Amino acid sequence: MILTDNGALQDSISSPTNKMAKSYWVQIEGEIDAAELAALQNGIVLKDGKTRPASAKRIAQPAPEGRPLWQRQPPVTAHREANSCWIDMTISEGKNRQIRRMCAAIGHPVLRLIRHQIGPWRLNGLKPGESATLSVNLPRSSGHSSKHRKSKPTSRRNKSKLRY
Repeated sequence: MILTDNGALQDSISSPTNKMAKSYWVQIEGEIDAAELAALQNGIVLKDGKTRPASAKRIAQPAPEGRPLWQRQPPVTAHREANSCWIDMTISEGKNRQIRRMCAAIGHPVLRLIRHQIGPWRLNGLKPGESATLSVNLPRSSGHSSKHRKSKPTSRRNKSKLRY
């Protein structure tokens, strides 16, 4: 999670025109096969249209910095945990509940969903409950200037928090 009070930074992260990649560790029910992974990679047709192609690959249970993942609250039941697998997915759009809907469309409900990267920012060893303050340099705006008003460059430093 990234916390910021800078509107330009928030816009650069969430605006669909910027297509900032967001990566997730996804625990799904059942075993995913190559055809289902290919469907995620090519895009899935949902009620609100076809999704952009996603990066999707099967992984072992994530262990950030060699530590086991924290327990989900409430925990995943034992029989569902035993019949599950993990995938690493990266999307560049943000339809409502997109990852959950994409996985459901191929027959694999999501048990856990952990966003581990937004653009260049990763969790990198943060433990649950910890945060880190980052300095972010925003790119200059290519804003249109009017003949009556001079536009100011929007490049500025901003301190934002990355929270795990």
